[in-house]
Amino acid sequence: MALSRVCWSRTALWGSAATPGPYVTRRLQLVRSGLDWGGPRTDSQIVSDLPCRSSKLHLSPKADVKSLISYVVTKTKVINGKYHRFLGRNFPRFYVLYTTFMKGLQMLWADAKKARRIKANMWNHNIKFHQLSYREMEHLRQFRRDITKCFFLGIVSIPPFANYLVFLLMYLFPRQLLIKHFWTPKQQTDFLDIYHTLRKQSHPEILCYLEKIIPLISDVGLQWHMTELCTKIQRGTHPAIHDILALRECFSNHPLGMNQLPGFQMKALSRAMLLTPYLPSLLLRHRLKAHTTVIHQLDKALAKLGIAQLTAQEVKSACYLRGLNSTHIAEERCRTWLGEWLQISCSLKEAELSLLLHNVVLLSTNYIGTRR
Repeated sequence: MALSRVCWSRTALWGSAATPGPYVTRRLQLVRSGLDWGGPRTDSQIVSDLPCRSSKLHLSPKADVKSLISYVVTKTKVINGKYHRFLGRNFPRFYVLYTTFMKGLQMLWADAKKARRIKANMWNHNIKFHQLSYREMEHLRQFRRDITKCFFLGIVSIPPFANYLVFLLMYLFPRQLLIKHFWTPKQQTDFLDIYHTLRKQSHPEILCYLEKIIPLISDVGLQWHMTELCTKIQRGTHPAIHDILALRECFSNHPLGMNQLPGFQMKALSRAMLLTPYLPSLLLRHRLKAHTTVIHQLDKALAKLGIAQLTAQEVKSACYLRGLNSTHIAEERCRTWLGEWLQISCSLKEAELSLLLHNVVLLSTNYIGTRR
């Protein structure tokens, strides 16, 4: 009776017309030997002795999918490499623009992820902007400006088929429409020179106003210090730190306090800070205050970190933000100038930030290597 059940199980599992393989034959021999020596066995015992093929069939598709994905990735890399070599060989100028654009997208995406991590950390730990480290503060400040510039392109490309026009405008006006991630190395140097030339055009106007308000300063000693400072700068002499700090009282209230500056002076200072001057006076004053406050907070964080901890690129970027054209100045001279700036900035109070705003012109105009 038990032998008949074995035959029935064999027929149901493997099919009566199929020829059993050596593995199945060996298993049946073991079953028969069990019948001879161990007595009758139940159906569940016999079925448990048969090979478990369902698990093997369940795992094999996963291995096939992994190998297929690996094959596709490898082939994609090979095709991409051939495509790059083709562009570099037949269209070298377009290839430079193409690689710059792709790298720019990668850098912008990396900046976005980093900015998101910083903002999440600020939210989770209730951290204010001025409590961040220098690099985190600078990253958020720069990323906000970059996103603002990219947001304009996004608005322009909304209408149907306008994206083709956007690509054309990006090619024709890269300085005005693109951020530095999408500039070639040569464009970065050329565009920074152009921007500095534009902001330098406002320097004479700012210095001229400082000369005009000298009679309005009530203190005679401060009048003398202001006259000496303006004379030094006009003669091409780089002012000392104490020459500038001696005038901090003039910039805390009338006539040079942040709330007492006239509209034309705020427009000139906005151009010197590479901010748009085409805004109402109320908005100009608010924007200059906010921008100068951020720089003051950055200066405090940088003084805490130490200039020696900055890389060469970070030093040059910090100097350029504060009014110095650092693209053609040696790294050590940039570090020296940045140290002078920090000494002045960290000595000022919030009410004296107008002096820090004018310091963009006072400290950078005659520094070594800037008179080109």
